[in-house]
Amino acid sequence: MTTSGSQDEKSPSELIDARIEELGDWRGAMLSDLRGLVKEADPEVVEEWKWRGVPTWYHDGMLCTGETYKQVVKVTFAKGASLEDPAGIFNSSLDGNTRRAIDFREGEEIDEQAFKDLVRAAVALNASKG
Repeated sequence: MTTSGSQDEKSPSELIDARIEELGDWRGAMLSDLRGLVKEADPEVVEEWKWRGVPTWYHDGMLCTGETYKQVVKVTFAKGASLEDPAGIFNSSLDGNTRRAIDFREGEEIDEQAFKDLVRAAVALNASKG
């Protein structure tokens, strides 16, 4: 049996690894850093590969996605409008009733503690709805 390396044969984590490597620039590094912070904040997080190439993290429901665009890496929290954001790091999709996002641009620093706090709050919100 031969393996072609198709997406169907790779785990979501392997597909995310490949996306980070494929980007090969600041976006890959940023996505990798954000992914690491999600995993630090929630060691039980489950990685998925959705919508033809969007890294997505779950714990008792969707937590957030990590989308890469030309100018930004966007982390969208599925229930972000219901999360407290005392550090004010949400800076995108602020008008919606459900989601909130953070756009990271080249050279920007991540407020690691505030980001991990949002991930933990999303986990707690999902657990409370369970």
